[in-house]
Amino acid sequence: MAASKLTYSKAQCINRLSSTEDALYVLGGRWTIRVMIAVLGGSTRFNELQRTLKNISAKVLSSELKKLELNHLIRREVFADPTPVLVEYFPTEYSESLKDIITALAEWGVHHKVKITTNNWSSKITH
Repeated sequence: MAASKLTYSKAQCINRLSSTEDALYVLGGRWTIRVMIAVLGGSTRFNELQRTLKNISAKVLSSELKKLELNHLIRREVFADPTPVLVEYFPTEYSESLKDIITALAEWGVHHKVKITTNNWSSKITH
């Protein structure tokens, strides 16, 4: 069975490329989507996020959180009452727009992993 072919006009192709570049500018970092998943999953404090996202440095996590905040995907809230000061990160209403994208990406990842680890797939790869 032949796979259906996606075809776009030149203008549609250019528009999709431009839109995809914009999305990847915001979400394309190595840790960006992972940080967003952790925040959407309920991790709210810096150290909690760092434990959830194994192998991310404090400097990189801090940078990712700032970038996500600038893009209105997370909200940083500072609680001055407790000592020391408590900082938490929360998903914004706007970040809800990423849930379907993240779910689709995760599902694709599961299917892809199964596909590339089966003998049927690997026997078709030519070197």
